[in-house]
Amino acid sequence: MENKQKILIIQTAFIGDVILASSLIEATRAKFPLAQIDFLLRKGNESIISTNPNITNLFIWNKSQGKFKSLIKLLFQVRREKYDLVLNIQRFFNSGLLTAFSKGKVKIGFHSNPLSFLFTKKVKHKIPYPILDRDKRTHKNFHFYHEVERNFMLLQAAFPNFNMPERNELQPKIYFNEKDHLALDTLDLINDKPYYVIAPSSVWYTKQWHISKWKELVELLSHKAKVYLIGAPSDDAYVTDLIINKNVLNLCGKLSLRQSALLMKKAERVFVNDSAPLHLASSVNAKTTAVFCSTSPDFGYTPLSSNAVTIYRTPQLKCMPCGLHGHKDCPLKHFKCAMEIDSKKVFETINK
Repeated sequence: MENKQKILIIQTAFIGDVILASSLIEATRAKFPLAQIDFLLRKGNESIISTNPNITNLFIWNKSQGKFKSLIKLLFQVRREKYDLVLNIQRFFNSGLLTAFSKGKVKIGFHSNPLSFLFTKKVKHKIPYPILDRDKRTHKNFHFYHEVERNFMLLQAAFPNFNMPERNELQPKIYFNEKDHLALDTLDLINDKPYYVIAPSSVWYTKQWHISKWKELVELLSHKAKVYLIGAPSDDAYVTDLIINKNVLNLCGKLSLRQSALLMKKAERVFVNDSAPLHLASSVNAKTTAVFCSTSPDFGYTPLSSNAVTIYRTPQLKCMPCGLHGHKDCPLKHFKCAMEIDSKKVFETINK
C-alpha cells in the first residue's frame, strides 16, 4: 500500500473503546504519513476524535435519526469513498454491515463479528487473550494482550511485516484545542497545584469502588492537597457524600471529556475505576491508580500510563471476575471484591 491511499477505521462502541481506538490512528499514521485516514463512530463520542489532526473525515452514526435508516445513509457515504483498507474494531452486526458492504478493497475485522465471513481477513479476538511472553515483561511464561494490542493486530493482518510495538508505544492520544485550555484557565484549576483527580462513578455498579471506600480515600487525600471530583452531570448527586471539606471540589458536568483529560494530565495522581476515565488518563500519560472490582485486569483494559498502578482484591475471590462487563448489583449480594480493598493501600500509591 502506498502512503497516499485511503483508510477507514470503524469503532461504534462506547467512549472508552473510542479512546483506545485513537492508538490505532496513531499507529496507522506512523506507518503511512501521507495516507487519508477517516474514522467512523456513533454520535456522542465525536469529541474525542474531532480535534485529531490525523483524521481527514469523521463519520458519525446518529442512531436518534432512526437506527437502520441512519446506518444505510452512512453506508452510502462510505461506499462513495472507495477505501483501500477498512479496519473494523467493533464486533457487532452494524459495524460488520458497514465493513462488508463498504466497497473497500481490503476489509479486516475480528472473527467474532457476525458478518466476518464477508471480510477479506478476520483476526481472532479473545478476552482474556493470553500469549507467550515474548519480551520478558512479566516473570510468567505468558501475559495478556491489552485492547490496544488486539486492535493493532488488525493493522498487522493487512501488513504482516509490521511488528507489534511495545505496549507503551500504543498509548491512546487525545488532542486539545484553545477552547479546552481556556476552560481550565477560566476555572483556574491547573494553576492551583498540587491536586488529585478522582473519577468515582461508572455506568455499572460493580465496576465502581464503593462510595464509602472513595470517601475514605478522599479523607486521606484532602489533607495533603485539593481533590477534584469529575464525571458526567448525572454523577453530581452520587458524589455528594464525598464533599467532606473545602479541599474537595465537585466538577461533575462542568468539564468536557477533553477538558477532564487535560485536568488529569497535570494532577499529582488520578484515581479511577475500570471505566472510560481510566483510558482518558492513559491518553495524557497521567499518573494513574486504577481500582478493579468485579472485572479482571487480565481482560486487557488496564492503564497504559508510564506511572500506573492497578489494584484489585487479593487473593482473588472464587467469584472474580463475575463477567466481562459490570452488573447493576453484586450477583452474590456481598460486593466483597470492592469492600475488601483497603483505602490506605490505594492512598499509598501516591508515593509510586
